[in-house]
Amino acid sequence: MNDDIIRSVRESYDNIADEYARRISDELRHKPIDRELLDRFANEVRGRGDVCDMGCGPGHVARYLKDAGVSVFGLDVSREMLVHARQLNPDIQFHEGNMMALDLPEASLAGISAFYAVVNIQEESLVVVFREMARALKPGGLLLLAFHTGDERLHEEEIWGRRISMDFFLFPPARIRRYLEEAGFVVEDVVERGPYAPDVEYQSHRAYIFARRPVSR
Repeated sequence: MNDDIIRSVRESYDNIADEYARRISDELRHKPIDRELLDRFANEVRGRGDVCDMGCGPGHVARYLKDAGVSVFGLDVSREMLVHARQLNPDIQFHEGNMMALDLPEASLAGISAFYAVVNIQEESLVVVFREMARALKPGGLLLLAFHTGDERLHEEEIWGRRISMDFFLFPPARIRRYLEEAGFVVEDVVERGPYAPDVEYQSHRAYIFARRPVSR
């Protein structure tokens, strides 16, 4: 992804940050499968070190993990999203960052949660992002990645009455698995589900992948 695309993504999320926080910050209450998978992730990483919630948005996933006893901080490219995340979750640290070049030390994280963090990432950049995630994880560290499934690019100029300019990418789970493995991960499980009700979320199919950085690489 070039700098112009990253800037457009940042500005677009800045423009919708308040409405995004209003609509999304409480969504996990209505998503039992997501909560179950986050509980599973929390049980794996709790007490093993810091966890980064990448693409944290208003911080609702980080909030859930914190309440589950995980040492977690959030990372997002949108400064306005971070403003809302900090207001909603004053006891959690949130930082600005770019997944293409993480400002995180090698092998510093016990886990990474990335719920729809790659939705705006072009396919040719996915391996770069996944390699950065693998680099930041400790040997044996765990990634929980969530994404929309499909095989298309959707360009949007407006969301919730706000002007944006972003591409959204839907990927087949088998392709994401291949890119994760190319980046050095071992994929442990793939979970797929259909959409919840229209008043809960956008009507797309979803996939969740548990992938681990091997103890020896």
